Amino acid sequence: QVQLVESGGGLVQAGGSLRLSCVASGGTSSRSAMGWFRQSPGKEREFVAAATWNGVPTYLANSVKGRFTISRDSAKNTVYLQMNSLKPEDTAVYYCAVDANAALGVFRRADYWGQGTQVTVSS
Repeated sequence: QVQLVESGGGLVQAGGSLRLSCVASGGTSSRSAMGWFRQSPGKEREFVAAATWNGVPTYLANSVKGRFTISRDSAKNTVYLQMNSLKPEDTAVYYCAVDANAALGVFRRADYWGQGTQVTVSS
């Protein structure tokens, strides 16, 4: 059973930065891929970013390109979402997820979810 624990959310002014962390434990392996999603009140969950088990980025939503970066520290079994130039529209609960059997390392399906961390960007 995979367990995911996010941290790093908080309140930040527009233009600021935050780095989210997600520590994975349990049944992850080199076949896994990691992803970040977000959800704002009244909106559908949005796929934000993904990376292979080795930390190679495979997806970044158009809404965050040029501002967000996904990476992974294999030694710490942690995936990061570096968020720069934050905007009020980035306000959401951010969730980490794992695709346990990602063919070719591409994230296609969230098999496990973290509990989420709130990011609030003030204008």
